Amino acid sequence: MTQDPTSATTTAPSSPEPKFIKNGIYRKDSVPVRDKKPDWLKVTIPTGQVFGEVRKIVKEHRLHTVCEEAMCPNIGECWSRGTATFMLMGHICTRACRFCAVDTGNPMGKLDLDEPAGVADSVRLMGLKYVVLTSVDRDDLPDGGAYHFAKTVQAIKRVNPETRVEALTPDFGGNTHCVDLVLDSGVDTYAQNIETVRRLTHPVRDIRASYDQTLAVLAHAKQARPDVITKTSIMLGLGETREEISEAMRDCRAAGVDVLTFGQYLRPTMHHLPVVRYVSPAEFDDIREEGMKLGFLEIVSGPLVRSSYKAEQIVMDKPGNLPDHLAHLEGGEQLSLI
Repeated sequence: MTQDPTSATTTAPSSPEPKFIKNGIYRKDSVPVRDKKPDWLKVTIPTGQVFGEVRKIVKEHRLHTVCEEAMCPNIGECWSRGTATFMLMGHICTRACRFCAVDTGNPMGKLDLDEPAGVADSVRLMGLKYVVLTSVDRDDLPDGGAYHFAKTVQAIKRVNPETRVEALTPDFGGNTHCVDLVLDSGVDTYAQNIETVRRLTHPVRDIRASYDQTLAVLAHAKQARPDVITKTSIMLGLGETREEISEAMRDCRAAGVDVLTFGQYLRPTMHHLPVVRYVSPAEFDDIREEGMKLGFLEIVSGPLVRSSYKAEQIVMDKPGNLPDHLAHLEGGEQLSLI
């Protein structure tokens, strides 16, 4: 791997603390959340011994998980299975997407250089066979944090050689060299989320993100490393039409995306975009059926589905059915992940 391009950006302990907006968005004209959620969106309050043990490990190692930061509705189910998705490079994102509850601000180039080793050790302690890594956007770093991402993947593989790793990365501003850093680190699945249909990209996503840029990143990843699974995710309930959903599926498949997930958008605070409608479980099933006819390796579609929810289906539910360029991913052990 090349020299660390972020090494000059680490900040001295005496530097001022970054300022940020809690939960990412604040609007004076916000409308309070008053809508009643349908019964199919009700979840159990997280409890249990395993949930407590996972939470203890996360706190002790000062880890940021997307489960907590993004207020994921599956945190109880997933943590109780002893699994978690780790969010790298801190809790402050340089972008302000209007669906996301992660804090927004300027991290001022700060990075925890011990984080890769800490995450690898946590994966060992938790006994994970499949781990998902994601991160905040770090436009304050020259490489967007790609090197740090790659170092974390390598650390996990070094300590846990049998563990498969999924990297859900930022778009790196479309910089394919940064994408290659992550691809060449030993990652098994490369994901970058398109989030919504083309028409709704703005205002849903930050102005620095784009529908075509995400598709270009995914297309490059598949062309550069055909042996790596490519993946993306779309939220529903923001005002998209069924034809726009179909168009997005065709665009993703044309870019070489292997796996697609659909989930219901849930408004995290009154400052975020309102929910336009709640999509029924039956419609989620119909969308999956339509998409699978396009040739996706797998589509996971349901109201509470999030980016990496039940990703083990890709391997465990399709023994002997993976294409030749992905056959190396077949295995006998049960995978455990969000």
